[in-house]
Amino acid sequence: MQKTSPEISELKKRIEEQLKRKVKTPNDFIFLSGAIWERTRQTMSPTTLKRLWGYVDGADETRNSTLEILSQFLGFDNWDDFLNDIAKGNGSDPVVSPHIKAEDLQVGDLVKVSWKPNRRCTFRYLGDMKFVVETAENSKLKAGDTFYTSLFILGEPLYLSDLIQGNNPPTAFVVGNKDGLCELQRQ
Repeated sequence: MQKTSPEISELKKRIEEQLKRKVKTPNDFIFLSGAIWERTRQTMSPTTLKRLWGYVDGADETRNSTLEILSQFLGFDNWDDFLNDIAKGNGSDPVVSPHIKAEDLQVGDLVKVSWKPNRRCTFRYLGDMKFVVETAENSKLKAGDTFYTSLFILGEPLYLSDLIQGNNPPTAFVVGNKDGLCELQRQ
């Protein structure tokens, strides 16, 4: 999974909340590595943690084994349990703005979005949080691109993970980074 995905951002946020400190200096990564060992009896190097947090350059993808250990550090059985917890909205502030959750969609449903200055897209839901771009106007997204996301929120940026465009490798992408989504419709 892309280390810039919203799911991994939530994982890092919850880890910092449990530690009651931000993870941003070399000593913080050493401290976190030790805390992971104390709680899970599994080793994770400070360098791996630095890459995940973006403190040092490294692979854009995060290994599943890393996600498993960090999920266990938070008290989950595995990464899938952590993802299920996110999908249920546990541990986070409720979304009060108009929104659409992928889990509430049926395969084939359409989601129409727009963002400034004049960008518009329609996405078709494929299941398991995966979407395909049906139509795109004035956007870097093109019809046929696929991506994963779990939540669309009016007025907030839309975070896409594992965006596939043609033969390019998967990447993360943010829609409406500055002002968020201006329009959100389920069709």
